[in-house]
Amino acid sequence: MSKPDELLVDVATLVESGHSNQMSLTVVTGGAVITGRLAPEAVWRQRVSEVLTDSSRLGEFSAMFTATTRGEGPPAYLHFHMARILQGTVGIPETGGMYRVSIADVSAWTMGDFSYSDR
Repeated sequence: MSKPDELLVDVATLVESGHSNQMSLTVVTGGAVITGRLAPEAVWRQRVSEVLTDSSRLGEFSAMFTATTRGEGPPAYLHFHMARILQGTVGIPETGGMYRVSIADVSAWTMGDFSYSDR
């Protein structure tokens, strides 16, 4: 979207202010469909940092995710956790992943997450 959807920005703002991670959302961005739950940026960053810290090869990157970069104004990104990229009838990764999506790049969205089947 050349101009981010104001309603989607409002959803992201509410997630950020309430520090809730229960809002399910599905977005289309760059031809990919991503479905999962939104998290406040601080919660998302902390979880990514924890995953990196536990990695023997990627631990050195964990510190950059603990730095606070959230500025004033409305959120510019959606922070998904427990999310999947839908590809046909499969969700990748099966266990859910952590995705950061620019709100400006979302071309369509809906409340809730889509189910998928690996059959």
